[in-house]
Amino acid sequence: MNLIIKTFKNLWFRDLKEQTIHINNTAVRIRAGILLIIPVYMVFTFINVVYGPTWEITPDSIAVDTYETDFDGRIVYQVEATRRVFEYAFQTKLLVYALFEMLLGLSVVGSRFSPTILLASFLALSKTPVWKPLAPKRCAWLLGASFISVCIVFFNPDAIASWINAVLGSNIPVDENYVPSWLALNLVWICLAFMWLEAILGYCAGCKIYAILKRLGFVNRHCEVCENIDWDKSKRKNNKQNKNNR
Repeated sequence: MNLIIKTFKNLWFRDLKEQTIHINNTAVRIRAGILLIIPVYMVFTFINVVYGPTWEITPDSIAVDTYETDFDGRIVYQVEATRRVFEYAFQTKLLVYALFEMLLGLSVVGSRFSPTILLASFLALSKTPVWKPLAPKRCAWLLGASFISVCIVFFNPDAIASWINAVLGSNIPVDENYVPSWLALNLVWICLAFMWLEAILGYCAGCKIYAILKRLGFVNRHCEVCENIDWDKSKRKNNKQNKNNR
């Protein structure tokens, strides 16, 4: 019971009182595995949108021979078809949820409202914790949030344009899609690859980007560059040294 209460209180955080917040990377990987289903589903959606048929033949349509052939010598038939219309209500809701999941993980307070963080924290109880700094993970989640935002715009160009016009008083056309399909599809593939690397191999691409930004001077916060440090062993060693000094 005490362990359950402690997990509810601390979630995947090592110590909420320390200056540099560290989280259990084992729980982070479990959470990435849970959320991996979203980019997998979105990949199939985008493949269907980008490479799927544009026209659909009505079920009761009768093919009529036009007595004509195309350049390849194939007979051309006339049928009744309708232009395919895509409806993205479910995809939009799923992406909005994924966006909130990425944003909730950025702060200690927000993490308490994330169902996947709570679930991952409990699933990681039986495993050895691996403590890593929160800052690089924030970089990874911000990167994911930016990918998700682009996909939301792709699925809802008219709603986004109307919202911008209402807020800024602009006249952006609402009948155009400003995000190319190839860009949205590639971002989903990249997101899928990053989350797979995190969940399966424990490789955090966002953390590596954070390390590069730190070396270039764009980030000034201290970071152990996601090294797998045994913090418990280090703490015991420091306590032993303090006792010897006394």
